[in-house]
Amino acid sequence: MFTRPMFTRTAFTRTGRAPLLPPRFGLDAASVVAMAVLLAALVLVLVTAISSPLKDDVAWLLYVARKWLGGQRLYEDIVEVNPPLIVWIYAVPAMLSDWLGVSPKTVSAPMFAAFLLGCAWWTAHLLHGRAALFNRILPAFGTIGTVLLLLPGIEFGQREHLLVAAGLPYLALFAREMQGEPEPRLTGALVGMLAALGCALKPGYAAAYLVLELVGWAGGGRLFRAASLSAAATLGLYGLGVLIFCPAFLENAVPLALALYGGTDTPCWQILLQSRVLLDGVAVVVLLAALSRRTLAGDQPILRALLIGLAAFALAATISFIMQGKNWFYHQLPASTAAVLALLLWAAAVLHARPRLNLRLAASAALVAITLAEFAWSDYDRVQTWVEAAVEPDLSTEVKLERLVKRERAKTYIAFSEWIALGFPVVNDTGVTWASRFDSMWALKGELWRAQQDGAAPAAWPIRRWITRDFVANCPDLAVVDLREGINYVAVLSASDPAFAEAWSRYHQIAAFDGLRVLKRDAAGCTAPPPRHVKPRMTAMVMEPP
Repeated sequence: MFTRPMFTRTAFTRTGRAPLLPPRFGLDAASVVAMAVLLAALVLVLVTAISSPLKDDVAWLLYVARKWLGGQRLYEDIVEVNPPLIVWIYAVPAMLSDWLGVSPKTVSAPMFAAFLLGCAWWTAHLLHGRAALFNRILPAFGTIGTVLLLLPGIEFGQREHLLVAAGLPYLALFAREMQGEPEPRLTGALVGMLAALGCALKPGYAAAYLVLELVGWAGGGRLFRAASLSAAATLGLYGLGVLIFCPAFLENAVPLALALYGGTDTPCWQILLQSRVLLDGVAVVVLLAALSRRTLAGDQPILRALLIGLAAFALAATISFIMQGKNWFYHQLPASTAAVLALLLWAAAVLHARPRLNLRLAASAALVAITLAEFAWSDYDRVQTWVEAAVEPDLSTEVKLERLVKRERAKTYIAFSEWIALGFPVVNDTGVTWASRFDSMWALKGELWRAQQDGAAPAAWPIRRWITRDFVANCPDLAVVDLREGINYVAVLSASDPAFAEAWSRYHQIAAFDGLRVLKRDAAGCTAPPPRHVKPRMTAMVMEPP
């Protein structure tokens, strides 16, 4: 795609900075607007995150972190398939919330926001003075910070969200090195370490950094730099630490995910069809990068280097997203964030340079404007849904369940659904005990899927037996059955275990809403002889299992 040399080299002093640096903090119009928008975004995000129910994945991981802090064994007593770093990170707000006596989201939301803004500030600092566009640090900081805060919407604090924020300083330093500036070794080592820790949250995105390095090498850059070597060393040490201190992840979580996680896959054609905004955005960014030799020529080599770096990262992250086979928006966050920042960079660079208008530039500007509008509209829908959940909690299914749990004074609780949100954040916000080692029925769905693929359920993962034993042992006070899914999990479990079927006969329906049925256990326990008048209920109330 590119031929050497990719970038125009510029002269730098021994300190690695451009010979003339403008003031960092000047309250010009751009700085004032950027900081005002950033402050508004920060207030909106914090108020919404604290007032609305936690996102299901975030709530589950906070629950896992709390159980781990309480002495339960990760990947043994608690079934989780993500690498342990995210649990160790979430343990910080979980522990602080216990000390302060507040809900975990009251601590986790500000902590995540502080991390995002710290990464945005470091990125802006690394770019400061390297081009006329970066004469002042506040506009760049405000723009990056606002994108990081608002783009995820309800997915605020997800692993991919933290991952892309941790990688932005790496991209900034990469662009500096690509346009001829000597790399400061200590800064490079720290930047590489941060990027590697972010990548360790979802190791599949390591491919994005590998593609980034190959693009830089093709443009005349060095593969072996302090940043890249530090990143590789950090990932290696992390892997060694997992092997030594958390071997159950490799022994239990990885084989379980390989065996059953495919049951929740989405066909590739459906992912492509429903990811049009992302695919359009990445295509436009790659096109702009390919044409950047003309549009970003002159004394702005770092802008071109940064645009190409963001384009390479976005393209590789998009491929990683598609290969995961899960049509979940937060898997798009690394690619979407890089693409939006690249589009904003191109627009700001062109507006700042004020080049002579021609047909090609006008067409490119129109394409960028349309693409940014598409991203903004889709993000508006996500943020609006999130804000509505904070402003009108009575409309939320999670809040309805939480109120029902409190009204019935339930001590134990379970939900038969693939939707994690029926369990979390309900458990987090009520303090009720979750009656399963799984966060939802995803593993049971995977077992049924694997049985269809292989003709028999995998003997190494007797999911049905584990779920039924947990149910009988914990004997939940309340149970929720999701009628919106095509699998009758209760019928499957009743047919596979008579003890579960007998225990289930003691439950009667007390509520129904939002496609759910809520059942309450009779006074007798799950193992005592059932009363004569009690008959089995609800074992065939939805579609039969495949």
